[in-house]
Amino acid sequence: MPAAVRRGRIPPRRRLLESVLNVAYAGDWPARVWHRMAGTADISVARHRIARPHSTARPGRMAFISDLHIGPTTPVPLLERAFDIIRRAEPDVLLLGGDYVFLEATPARLEVLGRLVSSVSCTAKLAVLGNHDLWTDDRAIVRTLEGAGATVLVNQAVPLPEPWDDVVVVGLDDPWTGQCDAPAAFAGTNGEPVRVVLCHGPDGLRPAGPFAFDLFLCGHTHGGHVATPWGPVFMPEGTLCRQYPGGFARINDADVYVSRGIGGVEVPFRTFAPPDVLLIDL
Repeated sequence: MPAAVRRGRIPPRRRLLESVLNVAYAGDWPARVWHRMAGTADISVARHRIARPHSTARPGRMAFISDLHIGPTTPVPLLERAFDIIRRAEPDVLLLGGDYVFLEATPARLEVLGRLVSSVSCTAKLAVLGNHDLWTDDRAIVRTLEGAGATVLVNQAVPLPEPWDDVVVVGLDDPWTGQCDAPAAFAGTNGEPVRVVLCHGPDGLRPAGPFAFDLFLCGHTHGGHVATPWGPVFMPEGTLCRQYPGGFARINDADVYVSRGIGGVEVPFRTFAPPDVLLIDL
């Protein structure tokens, strides 16, 4: 768990931008405008299967969701729709990929976060933090997630509960804003044959590269958020974001899934980058 609020890591230009947006987006009016637009509640559902050749245990299901960005540019009904999709899928494990808020972690936004995560009834909930979480009161976000039944992983590995304990989730700290320590995280594995890496952004692929894993899950890119049929127009900070803008990819012998996330940030709309959730069958 983070020992202290890491607010000081926010770049000065970013701090200035967020100060301006806090004033410009007062009252969360962009989210209300976005919610009135046709198709804004549409969420794509991706699916993936992980083989467990050494296990005779019953199958399981994991759900992965990232980049909620609860704040002035994300309609709460959109978030509720995403979690309704997850609840209907009846996952055994919920994986959360970070960036839970946009701008400040206010009590109202934390209440929404806690309510959404609590609404999913499952055996285990595991989470990592994103850059936006580390730019605000990350301790309050951690407390909220823990209160909703989630364990926040900061360079830690946790095996899933039985009967899926042949699967370990390796949670890396945010590779851009946090202190990503892949050797420490992978040191927590204990010979589990299936390894799933959970990290906020695709830049975590570099520190995770020397280690064996089966699936790398991340978000951060939003698929460009504002994209064209030929690709994203803008991408967030991160050297691997354009190489892995969204969806599935392969690296060495592992699968990679980069979620486009759910919520909005600076602009309250998306083009050619629909929100998504991922369902993983074990």
